[in-house]
Amino acid sequence: MENALNSTMNNGFHLLAFSTSGEYSWTIFFGLSLMYLMCVTLNITIIVLVCLAHQLHTPMYFFLCNLAAQDIIFVSAVLPKLMAITLTGDPRISFHGCIIQVFTFAVCVDLDFLLLATMGYDRYVAICMPLRYHLIMNTRLCVLLMVTLWAFCAANGLCFSLLLSHVRFCKSHDLNFFFCDIKIMLGISCGDITPIVKLVSFEAMFIGFLPFALTVSSYIRITLTMLRIKTSAARLKIFSSCSSHLTVVLLFCGTSLSLYMKSDSGDSGEQNKLLGLIYVGLVPMVNPVVYSLRNRQIRSATKTVYAQFMAKK
Repeated sequence: MENALNSTMNNGFHLLAFSTSGEYSWTIFFGLSLMYLMCVTLNITIIVLVCLAHQLHTPMYFFLCNLAAQDIIFVSAVLPKLMAITLTGDPRISFHGCIIQVFTFAVCVDLDFLLLATMGYDRYVAICMPLRYHLIMNTRLCVLLMVTLWAFCAANGLCFSLLLSHVRFCKSHDLNFFFCDIKIMLGISCGDITPIVKLVSFEAMFIGFLPFALTVSSYIRITLTMLRIKTSAARLKIFSSCSSHLTVVLLFCGTSLSLYMKSDSGDSGEQNKLLGLIYVGLVPMVNPVVYSLRNRQIRSATKTVYAQFMAKK
């Protein structure tokens, strides 16, 4: 076991990425670069707007700011390495680099599920209990909640990293994916992975399905409240305030849960990579676009911040 572990630590892994990367390497590299730059730029823009625009100093935009920060960390842990592999053709990644990707992946995916559930609850309180909204979703609670979520997800990511760092990988050092995914790594292990499998199953239920179920429950109650409202203008206002978040929930949860629930087959490797690229790269890029296109407050804050910037010049 010691020799196998030392061999893995010295040689690392090979990320096989996309099978067509050699033929279309420059095209894929350009697409990944554009995706990464847009994701980082758009999410930084959201963070700057939330920090500078006073009208965005509300719980919903505070949570959105944390979601944007998580998205930046997530794509920065995966896409630059994938871009380097695509450009150079060198699939190697060090053992410690792989463990760092596992840590970041576990932190960001868990935080994404929990954040989306929190944002769904925020919309539920705002629409179904508007008179108690500021009492329930006060500043102290929101800050404490975010600190707790970040700390919990960081501890969980550290737990995964420590467990995987002591697993033997003697079947192969080839990972048929574009980053060090926990599920793929367990597939090439040859030691006792029972504790990690149990932890993954536990998390799939309590950090995957349970937050998603809570989000769905929040929107069921919001829908029932909306149906009791007689005026179409009020219904439209409620739908507009929730549609952005619901779109992001369906995008992220739909792609991530389908990726980990679908059965593995001989020809599923490329499909898994495509699904993985959607929720690792495309969803974090789409999030700020979805929240800004149908959001008057974001557009208004953008105009205000831009006017203030031009006035200073």
